[in-house]
Amino acid sequence: MATARGGGGVGWLVVVVAVVCLSCAAAAARSPAGRAHRHLKRLNKPAVKSIESPDGDIIDCVHISHQPAFDHPFLKNHTIQMRPNYHPDGLYDESKSGGGGEKPMVQLWHQGGRCPEDTVPIRRTKRDDLLRASSMRRYGKKRHPAPNPMSVDPNLLNEGGHQHAIAYVQGDKYYGAKATINVWAPKIEQPNEFSLSQLWILGGSFGEDLNSIEAGWQVSPDLYGDNNTRLFTYWTSDAYQATGCYNVLCAGFVQINSEIAMGASIFPISSYSGSQYDISIMIWKDPKEGNWWMQFGKDYVLGYWPSFLFSYLGDSASMIEWGGEVVNSQLDGVHTSTQMGSGHFPEEGFSKSSYFKNIQVVDSTNNLKAPKGVGTFTEQSNCYDVQNGNNADWGTYFYYGGPGRSSNCP
Repeated sequence: MATARGGGGVGWLVVVVAVVCLSCAAAAARSPAGRAHRHLKRLNKPAVKSIESPDGDIIDCVHISHQPAFDHPFLKNHTIQMRPNYHPDGLYDESKSGGGGEKPMVQLWHQGGRCPEDTVPIRRTKRDDLLRASSMRRYGKKRHPAPNPMSVDPNLLNEGGHQHAIAYVQGDKYYGAKATINVWAPKIEQPNEFSLSQLWILGGSFGEDLNSIEAGWQVSPDLYGDNNTRLFTYWTSDAYQATGCYNVLCAGFVQINSEIAMGASIFPISSYSGSQYDISIMIWKDPKEGNWWMQFGKDYVLGYWPSFLFSYLGDSASMIEWGGEVVNSQLDGVHTSTQMGSGHFPEEGFSKSSYFKNIQVVDSTNNLKAPKGVGTFTEQSNCYDVQNGNNADWGTYFYYGGPGRSSNCP
């Protein structure tokens, strides 16, 4: 007993406790909770201001130089390009950014306020977001290829349970694309399924080297934890294997706009036989710097994907696609009832079926023009279909979508 109370005994006890504590700390760091904490610290940058959205999102206003893009080693000393040199309508000027005047409410978080100048709005990632993912390494990443309408085997196009209803062009060099997209809130059957409507800017082959830039709206309970309709982007330079991510969930996209948050809810949305709402998205390649820019609506130039992220898209795109995509889990061998677009077939028409209108491509002279030789594709037209057309008001357009499982789609 006397020895246990001696200085040497206490010293050994302190050492043992310290070693045990260090071991506990190391084990905690390796635990799922520890990994989630580190991952959240990487994703969520220090905020100048935070805004709570009515849908439960937290939007962090992060200083423009501290955004996730600058975690990329090639962007450490990158000088932000605050505006494109050229716009597809001609030389870029301030009117393209919608300067002046009160901005319309286009995202739900705007009800809680706006971000100050020199910041960018970033949807905060929560611990539950990470825990819903198949793995933290795969969080924010797609696990499937873009639709390849040239495949001779329709089964390959449904690989992984993904189905599409799209319009597309190929056979030329494309330097961008534009479309106005009808916004809906399709019903999702399973939490691991999604429904989206987007445009794809594609380069390379549909093998392991596909380059893709994508933007549109999506409903994805797995990614966001709810059934809200949200603005999203995606990019990859290796066919969705290791590079790229949704929104700003990895280093890549450089945002310059303080008013629109990637991954945030769009408001308002269309209703069947009621009011119709749509969004306009344009992506184009700046012929001087080579970066791929994105514009949302008439007023918001959001930012750019630096050209060095890509191989084939470093030059131009070889295919453009517009349309819808869903995940079909086929539980018990039965087709999902997850809806595409409005959940109604194209023949129902305006205010009932979902549409893309005024679809255009950017040519080598940096001008917008109507696409030539538009094709359409769907794996199962009895589940989701697409019908295209052309008129003076809507230019080149198409209706698309469907209900999924029905008596005609078992």
